[in-house]
Amino acid sequence: MSRREAWLTALGVFAVALLVRAVAAAAVPFPKPEDTAYYVGVARNIAEGRGIVSDALWSYATPPLVFPRPAFEVWLPLPSFLFAIPLLLSGAAAPIPLETAMRAGQAVTVPLGALLAVLAWRLAADVAAERGLGTGRARTLAIGSGLTTAVYLPLILHSVQPDSTLLFGVLALGAALLMTRVLRNPRGARPTDPRLLAMGLLLGAAALTRNEALWIALVWAWLAGRRAGSPRAERVRLIGVVAVVSVLVFAPWALRDWLVFGNPLPGQAVSNALSVAGFDIFAWNDPPTLARYLAVGPARLLEMRVEGIAHNVVNVLVLLGIPLAVVGLLALPWQARDRALRPVVLVGGITFLVTSLAFPVATTWGTFLHAAAPVHVLLIISALGAFDGMLAAVGRRLGWTRPVAWMGAVLAVGGSALLAAALLPSVAAGALETQRTYAVLAKQMAAIGAPLDGSHPVIADFPIWTAETQRIPALALPDEKPTDVLDLATDPRFGAEWLIMTKQDHGAWPAILDDPSDPAAACFHEVSLPVPADPADARAVKDARAWRIGCEPAAAGVTHDPAGRLSP
Repeated sequence: MSRREAWLTALGVFAVALLVRAVAAAAVPFPKPEDTAYYVGVARNIAEGRGIVSDALWSYATPPLVFPRPAFEVWLPLPSFLFAIPLLLSGAAAPIPLETAMRAGQAVTVPLGALLAVLAWRLAADVAAERGLGTGRARTLAIGSGLTTAVYLPLILHSVQPDSTLLFGVLALGAALLMTRVLRNPRGARPTDPRLLAMGLLLGAAALTRNEALWIALVWAWLAGRRAGSPRAERVRLIGVVAVVSVLVFAPWALRDWLVFGNPLPGQAVSNALSVAGFDIFAWNDPPTLARYLAVGPARLLEMRVEGIAHNVVNVLVLLGIPLAVVGLLALPWQARDRALRPVVLVGGITFLVTSLAFPVATTWGTFLHAAAPVHVLLIISALGAFDGMLAAVGRRLGWTRPVAWMGAVLAVGGSALLAAALLPSVAAGALETQRTYAVLAKQMAAIGAPLDGSHPVIADFPIWTAETQRIPALALPDEKPTDVLDLATDPRFGAEWLIMTKQDHGAWPAILDDPSDPAAACFHEVSLPVPADPADARAVKDARAWRIGCEPAAAGVTHDPAGRLSP
């Protein structure tokens, strides 16, 4: 295609994706799920001048365990850095409302999602060129892939719920596109080659976004190291220039982590790999260990991996992309053989296998989910390529004289758009409901004389939402015995006086408090929360419960109600 056509097409795809995401984002004012609230909350703290900190302490595996908590002991900071920029430019003064911080995050992820659609178009155009498709079929495959990405529900969701997903996807696809171009023509692998410098910047930025950047680096080293026809010195430069630039980009953050956490690398990776239940991430006195991991037995270890693979395939890749994702997945063995797709296939495949097999429990809580944007794009191109090949074969067999490749693109774009239009309202409703829950909960706690004023940390089943909505220090509720939770509450660093739950399915909690075998259960005194007069408010907090923590006798004026709760 001509340069003019390429630019106009890229702008058109970008505009469609931007419009779709802007409309969707307008309906979602609250950061749901919790990881979104974490990234947005840290960005708000940066903009307010508090630093790279969080008021939520949700993982106890990495010291120091203090408030405010130095942020990103597990995750990485670049998304929050970017989200803070619109807040700083807006001049918003502290305290910044959570919705304002959420909108600032969306101001970054909405255009990132649109850029991802453009990269999908460009990648599909490379595939079309490699396959030698005619002009009409090539345009259909490329533009169809870009527009499908623009309306593809899993990718829209991460545009309206700011986190690391889309930034990592853009950086990974950008690096993949550069890889194929450099490998096609290394130009001597000059250290000043802007393509190598750009790839190093992309890899360094990806390393500041997600740990899966390691697989991008390994794929590049493998592809460059085995490039046929290149002398050894050239291959060394191909790898070395990119490695040096990316390390320079990441080094300041590694130094910060070393100074703050005592480890320049994510220190909890091993712990996450040894998890036997999702709630292990909140462990206090019973952290994951190798002995505990092996004690579950070979059958359970195998079952965990089956569950991890099933989750990553069904929940992450297929469920929200039906039916297109199914077509793309089934066609992948035939559609993924192009050199243009090789970097994406390798990075996506390694990520899928490592998260499914090495982190089978952690991945059910989002490990692969947030690294899957390149794989979603791969499935879209695979499906469009399958439609193109099928229609071409049928046309030849039936002797069609007019091109019909457009039918596959229309089916892909239309089906994806219908699914997004059908499900996005429920996503928006869920975010609004969670926002209402914490607004009403604050009123309920104030009504019983225990305002969430931050004088003491609270223990919560959703510590990040609790911290970010109330602007108070919050501790994650471990799925351990009451004795252990009491130990957490009475730790001199915390002195938590309240346990608050908004759901009734946090592992063994709260049912475990009815177990008479643990005397510490008597130290959790449930207090009746007032029922809101507004039916909508009442629905929002129907599962909310609160316990005063203390082993002393109940305070004067507090008596048991017939349900066994304490009433003021």
